[in-house]
Amino acid sequence: MVRTALRVILDAEPDLRVVGEAQTGAEAVSVVRELRPDVVLMDVRMPDIDGIRATEQILATLSEPPRIVVVTTFENDAYVYEALRAGAAGFLLKRAAAEELIGAVRLVARSDSVLFPAAVRALAAEHARRAPELPAWASRLTGREQDVPRLMAAGLSNGEIGERLGVGPATVKTHVAAVLAKTGSRDRTQAVIAAFEGGLMMRKS
Repeated sequence: MVRTALRVILDAEPDLRVVGEAQTGAEAVSVVRELRPDVVLMDVRMPDIDGIRATEQILATLSEPPRIVVVTTFENDAYVYEALRAGAAGFLLKRAAAEELIGAVRLVARSDSVLFPAAVRALAAEHARRAPELPAWASRLTGREQDVPRLMAAGLSNGEIGERLGVGPATVKTHVAAVLAKTGSRDRTQAVIAAFEGGLMMRKS
């Protein structure tokens, strides 16, 4: 029922097309490998293997993997946080309004923004409070580079980050690339997670 509802909502948009569905985590991995979609809506809890393992397998085996948005019933689901740590690009509740769903898919497809709502920020902040000290890589970030994860966590695009920092798009891309490299992150979402867990979000630059 949920998949049917999602398909109806997304297929009604002129710029979006649902190319496949899966009933289990293992099937999701197989379907993604075959169809190579741009965005995947991945249920966190599925038969065979859960959404976390499915996300890990997809990201580990495809040279150009899709952007994965994990979908769950409960916003405080710890599985959501683990899926984001595994490389998912964002998080969405099953009860989200149609406009929110459509906006989320378009947002992650753009690839220069992260889908990091307040519920996940709260989970990340809890991990941050457990961090005894800043990680070694934190000292290698410049003050401006420390600002970047905070702005990414707020869902800002490169253009919006540039406006906030008073720099051009090329400079923002350079800062983002530096943050990814220094934190050892695959993408923006993982960089934000690393910044939270490292305690950077809890400290002023």
